[in-house]
Amino acid sequence: MEDAVTVGFNGHQEFETQLREVVARSQRTLQLFDPDFAVFKLGRSDVDAALRQFLVGGGSLQLAMHDPAAIERHFPRFLRLLKDFNHKIECRVTGRQLHHLTDSFAIGDRIHIARRFHSDHMRGEASFFAPLATEISLERFAAIWDESKPGLHPTTTGL
Repeated sequence: MEDAVTVGFNGHQEFETQLREVVARSQRTLQLFDPDFAVFKLGRSDVDAALRQFLVGGGSLQLAMHDPAAIERHFPRFLRLLKDFNHKIECRVTGRQLHHLTDSFAIGDRIHIARRFHSDHMRGEASFFAPLATEISLERFAAIWDESKPGLHPTTTGL
């Protein structure tokens, strides 16, 4: 295994670069939390290609969010990905009791993470090959997941 590396970022482009790096380095699991995923650019062709490659390679994707509206309205590519890989992607929506959570993160294989400190700002850090750096966010994700309900289905009927 490689040595742990942590990189700070401050801006949309830097966040996108670190997020793509987390996806590229991940092979088994991706766990993402964001209030609405609007800044994750899930509808871009390069993001779609990277996620497809990850899923075809045997990976599984979990997304937890407060509101799926941005994905439903603006990311048809992601909805198509969800339909194509419904057996490998799970999406959950939080209840109102969790809407006070404002951080945002993507965790890959329990050892890589890109984390924004607050979803309203693009400042954060990314760590690679650093299981200790993912620990707290993994615990948060598990708690969010347990308190959330299935949502964002590949079709409007949820089938």
